[in-house]
Amino acid sequence: MDIKSWRPLLVVGWWLLAALPARAELPALPDEAGLQRLALQALVDSGAQGLAMAVIDRGQVVRVGAWGRRNAAGEPLRTDTVMYGASLTKAVFGYTVMQLVEAGRLTLDRPLADYLARPLPDYPYERGYGRWPDLADEPRWRQLTARLLLSHSSGFANFAFLEPDGRLRMHFDPGARYAYSGEGLILLQFVLERGLGLDLGAEMQRRVFDRFGMARTSMTWRDDFAANLADGWTEQGQVVPHDPRSRVRAAGSMDTTIADFAAFAAAYVRGEGLSAAGAAELLRPQRPITTASQFPTLQPELPPARRRADLSAGLGVVTFSGPQGPGFYKGGHDDSTGNTWVCLRGPQRCVVILANDVRAERAFGRLVAAILGDSGVPWDWEYGGKPMLR
Repeated sequence: MDIKSWRPLLVVGWWLLAALPARAELPALPDEAGLQRLALQALVDSGAQGLAMAVIDRGQVVRVGAWGRRNAAGEPLRTDTVMYGASLTKAVFGYTVMQLVEAGRLTLDRPLADYLARPLPDYPYERGYGRWPDLADEPRWRQLTARLLLSHSSGFANFAFLEPDGRLRMHFDPGARYAYSGEGLILLQFVLERGLGLDLGAEMQRRVFDRFGMARTSMTWRDDFAANLADGWTEQGQVVPHDPRSRVRAAGSMDTTIADFAAFAAAYVRGEGLSAAGAAELLRPQRPITTASQFPTLQPELPPARRRADLSAGLGVVTFSGPQGPGFYKGGHDDSTGNTWVCLRGPQRCVVILANDVRAERAFGRLVAAILGDSGVPWDWEYGGKPMLR
């Protein structure tokens, strides 16, 4: 179904939802000193070296700060320090795709095969850009749509290189279930670039980074980042130099700063840059999430009685509902990076945390609760039961 079919209901629903009062009382916002105390205590208790945090309230950025170190030399992490965005990239990509939908460049439910000049498996293998010839004997690729890829229900593993033989395959019928897949986002990028002739990096720069004044954000490395750049720390305390990514990757190549991403997060929760229907469609539950945790991605589904009924995939984000009403979030993670972005839709209050030390993740629940209260964020699902600080 195309977004235009939903427009009358979504326009009404989006604004009614925004007008609803929170179902539970929100905590008072900490002042700058209070936010600093929370952050510094999180660093001490988690053992992390650095983290940056922003708070958005009523759709406006109200607090931005950075604490700790950005590298082994002990240089301070700042609000304009360039940090790895990791999978927060996927949410920005989803927003960009919705802009393209509203511009009439593609539709969410049209088969992606319609946009390609030849069958997908006929495109040669390009390193880092999809092993499409592996699908030569797999006709189900023709069922894939932008909606299915953005809601992680393509049937692909997270990435083909994680398969035992390194080959791309489909593990279930498209749309049958949720299974997190960066490979699906890479396919959608391929269709935009090869099928529509777009330059994804340029589109994201124009439609998002320039629009919201994100001057130190890019999908690929820029030499001017080097003077104020965050390295990372692993769980074992090893320093990992920042990776200067040279290729646009919709699944996770974005570099950003806490100040920049806060500006995007505020605009996103306000619905800026999209129609009310388009903004609502990003956050409409698209696909139930039926597993005990996010990873491994192809784990068995839980019995219906054990599933969290409010947990669903939006388009590039995860949606949930809790004592404060409906919300959404997106995480970003690698061996030396831990990021999270959590929003409550009614009060348009959000917390963004970028950490250049993966150990900071254990403090995320505490930090988010200090700003949002008991929000219902699915931390157990996100981190697979990883111990969190209380």
